[in-house]
Amino acid sequence: MRGSEFAELKAFAAVVQRASFVRAADHLGLSASALSQTIRQLETRLGVRLLNRTTRSVATTEAGARLYQRIAPMLEEFDSALAEAVSSAGRTAGTLRINTPGLAAKKLIIPKLGRFHRDNPDVVLDLVIDDGLSDIVATHCDAGIRIGERLEKDMIAIRLTPDMEMMAVASPEYLAKHGTPKSPSDLHQHACINWRFPGSGHIYRWELEKGRKKLELSVQGPLIANWQDVVVEGALQGLGILYAYNDDGIVEALEEGRLKRILVDWSPTFPGLFLYYPSRRHIQPALRAFIDCLLDQKESRRTRAATG
Repeated sequence: MRGSEFAELKAFAAVVQRASFVRAADHLGLSASALSQTIRQLETRLGVRLLNRTTRSVATTEAGARLYQRIAPMLEEFDSALAEAVSSAGRTAGTLRINTPGLAAKKLIIPKLGRFHRDNPDVVLDLVIDDGLSDIVATHCDAGIRIGERLEKDMIAIRLTPDMEMMAVASPEYLAKHGTPKSPSDLHQHACINWRFPGSGHIYRWELEKGRKKLELSVQGPLIANWQDVVVEGALQGLGILYAYNDDGIVEALEEGRLKRILVDWSPTFPGLFLYYPSRRHIQPALRAFIDCLLDQKESRRTRAATG
């Protein structure tokens, strides 16, 4: 295969994976017009249309879908082989694509971006912030981060955080004005802030638990959102009662007295955050380095070396 032909196939795969010429062009470091020209050259050379384009979307034709299904595994193997060759020379390189919910990105990844880059300057970290629980295989991600109870099957999972506690919280101003619920049934008399699952669009039914008693409640209130920062801010501004995982923003607000917990004895815990990747896939050096960074393993080895 000539170099130009391989470049055309890589460009075609990038458009399919991102369903957008603009996003694919950004990924490849090309202009959108140059990428369009590359795809036209590939279609002309093969004598078949591969993509249907409109002003708003891009989709494969039947021929394009068949071609992509055949070349995608080969392109992944090619990238993996290059990464392994580089790692054998003592370097970690390549592109690492991670699918992560916003909560995990904010809590685990963003604080360590600088460290990961300093330790792995030849790795391009491609983060896909996705609260919709997309399939990491279908979206061509190397790994994903999820809450333990929402892990996909047939995956190798590595725990990143302890179990997470659910908390019902409200601002002191809201509680002073409307009173404090004493039992879950009291929630129906209060304004509650709801969470909508990205992707499905379903509104979360509050799962409460006390000993062997388990309840699921549908509640009403003035705010529904699918982004954690929004619902936390709604609680801080006194819109109502929020039921959410104990993220750093909620814990900090509790410590500062800007939020108060209620129904503490009805608050269950759920599995924490896990990084996962397909069990059939060999772990690439860049992913191993990323896991070490998130778990502070390299930092721990440095500390032991310095003190030993």
